[in-house]
Amino acid sequence: MLAAFGLPANIFRAGFSALRTLVSDRQALVLSQPVSEQAQTQIERTLEWCAEPGNSIVTLADAGYPQSLLAIDDPPLLIYLKGRASLLHGAALAVVGSRNATAQGIENAERFSETLSQSGWTIVSGLAAGIDAAAHQGGLRGNGSSIAVIGTGADIVYPARNRQLAHMLAQGGCIVSEYPLGMPAIAANFPRRNRIISGLSKGVLVVEAAAKSGSLITARMALEQGREVFAIPGSIHSPLSKGCHELIKQGAKLVESAQDILDEINIAPKLDTRGRSGEGLREAPADGDLKDGEAGLLQVLGYDPVHIDILAQRTGWDAAALGAGLLHLELDGVIEQLPGAQYRRVA
Repeated sequence: MLAAFGLPANIFRAGFSALRTLVSDRQALVLSQPVSEQAQTQIERTLEWCAEPGNSIVTLADAGYPQSLLAIDDPPLLIYLKGRASLLHGAALAVVGSRNATAQGIENAERFSETLSQSGWTIVSGLAAGIDAAAHQGGLRGNGSSIAVIGTGADIVYPARNRQLAHMLAQGGCIVSEYPLGMPAIAANFPRRNRIISGLSKGVLVVEAAAKSGSLITARMALEQGREVFAIPGSIHSPLSKGCHELIKQGAKLVESAQDILDEINIAPKLDTRGRSGEGLREAPADGDLKDGEAGLLQVLGYDPVHIDILAQRTGWDAAALGAGLLHLELDGVIEQLPGAQYRRVA
């Protein structure tokens, strides 16, 4: 229609007969009718929203439309922006993963994102609970900041628990939506917005993902768009590692630290003001820093989740001694407790 009529205003003036040669009769009828009262109210509401500081709308016709989105198959006709619109024109990497992430997964997302952000990369994610929220928090701590691509209207925060995070993104980062103001959280909107997450990014890092995770949709879209895909491996026994392992089998690049990603894209990390890179997994205290018994417990624990009964068999300790040793290691941040009385090393 744009090719046939030029500016959008000409489309609305074209009339039913001219429009039906390009679109269905139903679509032509809608376009040729006067603006409804409901639509006019929405327009006025949107113009008022745009008048607020930090809010804007960018269309395909605007010079400020992100060039990276113009290159994908189905770019949004317009996007609602809240925050620093300039972030949409810099180098960006998406960090996505499970909503029901483990403590280690959340820490990995934060650490990787902070290091990448300190290196000048903007972190893109979806403002969901779990990995997405951790990625935004890490990105906001670096120079590159963070972009949230949401599946609701730009005036709605979903989930509500991320309200404070959304406020931080609106102040120091950017919130992006293709949906009109007032659009509630509808399940079908979230897979669709994933093409924007990957489209804005040079690559996608999957931190944790189950076998049928929505994060795999983002990874697949990234591949279709010619982007890089990275995945963090995990235990073969963890359901949240299945998706990452499947991606690696299909050719995604296995990464163990943020530096692996920076090496792949040929950009060295920048240290923060305290001289730290912040990358990768948390480093555990050296075994020599632990009590002898706890060092032995850590050794028999290995790197896969282990049930407390199995640990009792391996160590020969009684319940009191084993519980105390596990508690000390957990307080030191060396291990984490999983559902079902299982424990896992986190470094």
